[in-house]
Amino acid sequence: MQDPIAITRVNRKTLEKMLDHYSLDELNKVPEGFNNNLIWNIAHVVVTQQLLVYKLSGLPMMIDDEMVNTYKKGTRTEAAVSQSEVDKVRGLLFSTLDQTEKDLDGGVFKEFKEYPTSTGFVLRSTQDAISFNNYHEGLHLGYIMALRKSL
Repeated sequence: MQDPIAITRVNRKTLEKMLDHYSLDELNKVPEGFNNNLIWNIAHVVVTQQLLVYKLSGLPMMIDDEMVNTYKKGTRTEAAVSQSEVDKVRGLLFSTLDQTEKDLDGGVFKEFKEYPTSTGFVLRSTQDAISFNNYHEGLHLGYIMALRKSL
């Protein structure tokens, strides 16, 4: 079976290519008919991974509350982001995964608060959260691919 973090890493490399390919203006543009933009979707997957894997495990997240409040489920693009914010998100795409891998190998994850997702999955462990996160990131990659055609 493929390592679920390796699957996440492949998706994140695709997201990084979006950051490389589109200008700051394009990353910030919310096309007609959409609620969010490319950068919101990319930052949202970083935030969601941290919430699902770390917060539900009762561990500190690698992102701050401001980022969570800006990109968590139920939010929408409120303002354009700066290039420094894009660079921060770019770094977090992989630093969060690297740390998750280290923490998994180090046995850091001991507890987990059961969480029923809005799609009907019930997460009962950190491994469930990591697997579901890949599903979630795949959904947003599809959304990103549709969104970029409208730029």
